[in-house]
Amino acid sequence: MVFASSKNKVSGPISGFILTRARREIAGKLCLECWLNTPNGAVQLITDTQDDVFFIAQQDFTAASELLAGLDFRYRPLELATFEHLPVGALYFSSGATSFKAKQILEGSGVTLYEADIRLTDRYLMERFIYGSAQFNGVHNATTSQKFQSYSNAQLKPANYTPSLKVLSIDIECSEVGELFSIGLAADGYKCVLMIGGRQDDAPSWIDWVDDERALLQTFVRRVGQFDPDVFVGWNVINFDFRLLIKRAELHRVRLNLGRDAKPLHWRDAPGEVDQGYVSMPGRVVIDGIDALRTATYHFDSFSLEYVSQALLGKGKKTDNVENRLAEIEHDFLHNKVKLAEYNLQDCELVLDIFEHTQLLEFLVLRSQITGLELDKLGGSVAAFINLYLPKLHRAGYVSPNRPEGGGLASPGGYVMDSLPGLYKHVLVLDFKSLYPSIIRTFKIDPLGLIEGLKQPENAIPGYKGALFSREKHFLPQIITSLWQQRDEAKKNKDSARSQAIKILMNSFYGVLGSGGCPFYDTRLASSITMRGHDIMKQTAKWIEAEGYKVIYGDTDSTFVWLDGEYSNEQAQAIGQSLQVLINEKWQQLIREEYRLECNLEIEFETHFSRFIMPTIRGSSLGSKKRYAGVKQTKQGGELVFKGLETVRSDWTALAKKFQTQLYSMVFEDKNVKQYVQKIIAETRAGLHDNELIYRKRLRRRLDHYVKSIPPHVKAARMADAANALAGKPLRYQHKGWINYVLTLNGPEAVEHQTSPIDYDHYIEKQIRPIAEAILPFIGVSFEEISASQLGLF
Repeated sequence: MVFASSKNKVSGPISGFILTRARREIAGKLCLECWLNTPNGAVQLITDTQDDVFFIAQQDFTAASELLAGLDFRYRPLELATFEHLPVGALYFSSGATSFKAKQILEGSGVTLYEADIRLTDRYLMERFIYGSAQFNGVHNATTSQKFQSYSNAQLKPANYTPSLKVLSIDIECSEVGELFSIGLAADGYKCVLMIGGRQDDAPSWIDWVDDERALLQTFVRRVGQFDPDVFVGWNVINFDFRLLIKRAELHRVRLNLGRDAKPLHWRDAPGEVDQGYVSMPGRVVIDGIDALRTATYHFDSFSLEYVSQALLGKGKKTDNVENRLAEIEHDFLHNKVKLAEYNLQDCELVLDIFEHTQLLEFLVLRSQITGLELDKLGGSVAAFINLYLPKLHRAGYVSPNRPEGGGLASPGGYVMDSLPGLYKHVLVLDFKSLYPSIIRTFKIDPLGLIEGLKQPENAIPGYKGALFSREKHFLPQIITSLWQQRDEAKKNKDSARSQAIKILMNSFYGVLGSGGCPFYDTRLASSITMRGHDIMKQTAKWIEAEGYKVIYGDTDSTFVWLDGEYSNEQAQAIGQSLQVLINEKWQQLIREEYRLECNLEIEFETHFSRFIMPTIRGSSLGSKKRYAGVKQTKQGGELVFKGLETVRSDWTALAKKFQTQLYSMVFEDKNVKQYVQKIIAETRAGLHDNELIYRKRLRRRLDHYVKSIPPHVKAARMADAANALAGKPLRYQHKGWINYVLTLNGPEAVEHQTSPIDYDHYIEKQIRPIAEAILPFIGVSFEEISASQLGLF
């Protein structure tokens, strides 16, 4: 496709992917500016004039018109109604300032507004069913830039376009007080470090030497313009790198004209947060690696770049002092700038490697194409639901309700059965496949369906808490069915990014309907999902026990079945498969006969544990919940699995995790564990495991914000920084972060400032004993006797 010549109508639609969208006001009239990635490069689109719109009940129009006298607006009655069946009309505003003022006046006078919080950009795209990609026509405008094309009077339609995005990874190095030393840039086939300092002839050619901070910032702007990225990526890149760049640019009066149209980037503080915010610029997106991983549901004990890169890539930073990185950076800036440049560049390249390894950008693009969410949108479950649901709702004759005041009431959570504690042989796990989405599909749970079901109850599907759902009028079941089919296709094609994006979206719908932040919140909706889930789990357990097996635990969508006998792995697998077939047949029959509905519930035989332990709650004989361990049988043999126990929790020491893994393995293999427990206790007291006794804890607030409660890691941090101050060293723990510390006879002490002997009794009582006492009673062994014997008391 070739761009049309200046001032000519585009002969055919051009497809692209929406990078940024924003409301603009030109000559007092509202319009939209969208920047797209297209096969021919970046495109700026300016739409024709658009009106900001919200709705009021028709019965309120007379009062509203009097209140808004003197303001420029239009009103039109519509064939739309509220969920209370009140006819509504629309108020249209061509000026953003007028729209804002009208909202203030009407809300302050008690007039109820509907959909007043829907942004003009979102409404324009969702009402045209544009999600991520779009095709457009428009009038081509001549520009002086060779980097992008511009079109006015643009008209957008849905499209199916997969972009090839140009990504630039950035990272800055600076002093303790924020003075910039260097800026690293990296991309596929491109690397550059902008470094303050005199040119060194033997330095790598990718180092660009500049005189001072002002020159550094100006060169950065020029380099970005030359490379022309669609997307910036980095690690804490928004709230550290860009925030500091903005501050230093303000100090030196340098304009950070990083937008595609050479306009400056914009910073917006996050409400109620310190040093947190959002950065935006026309035509370019900034994606933080940490936020993106969390959006894709990755979990790590630490989200430091070093930890994540080691966990995902098996490699990390080339540095002599990871724990005191700042001191090394300042030293290298003075004495070894080439080493600092290499370090700076490596940070950029590690981020690129993580994005490639996890397919993060592909995941975010697919999420945008499925839901219409912006690439850099964090979370966004409610926004995604609104984007998908609201246009359909309008076409069914309704406007959206408003979010509940005060956040609404909590709905029941997932089903968790009281467990039967014990040490077992042959436990099967059967899981319902996407239980909550399948309940929505089967029982037609839907905001519109609830309103229509209550209006015509005689043929409705019963829910919970008085809910009734229409058999014919609903949208959410079809939305989920479409997503389900897309995910099955993605899994078939081994498209993990698409599969994950769809899974996260489908699983978010229950939470959205039960969230006070969603305009479609209704306890009847969420309860009709979770309470139905409770009944499904209970009935499933009854059917299994009628076959002669024992259900020892159930959790949300998983049922744990004890076979109680001697079985080979093949025999246990066969029983699991037969239970899967039986339960699915019974649910299909029950739902068909009792509700006259097609059953979308599907249970799958998931796991065979040859050995399994369900521990008790500490200090109680009652079974625990969401905590268990077992030997899972796989094609490769037995695999030790822990759920909710110490070995998978970040607040336990390396010794505790190693001890638990070995102890449970020995118990599952029917080995005598007394000597092993005694050995660990003795070695701990002898100091042989000192390097495994370190606690690692995150400081979630500034150090001076801990007032009422002073936990051990905060005490250690304060003592460490007091020692740093006395030694004239930088304070390390004042502004959040992580600390490694040990418990000594004089209390908690940071590892780098430990001066007191380790309190071994603490570790034996708080780390070793709880783990041992969770499993030893099931084999008739007492930790008390073992530890006493080790001390020679028996």
